Amino acid sequence: MTQAVAIPAPQPVSIPIREILPYAILVSVLALAALYFVSTDNNAMTLMAEGYVHEFLHDGRHLMAFPCH
Repeated sequence: MTQAVAIPAPQPVSIPIREILPYAILVSVLALAALYFVSTDNNAMTLMAEGYVHEFLHDGRHLMAFPCH
């Protein structure tokens, strides 16, 4: 006759907030900077001549529903 063996449930690993907070702030600042850069059409046009930045980010603006025309 077989006997049931109790398998211990895995315990979740706790990650201290103090270890995550600097990385979360850095990623948030970079994401906001990227969003600002992509959404600012007039300033992106003046960064480089001939609108290279505008053309590089053009499809991304449409993907995020930013008007650019």
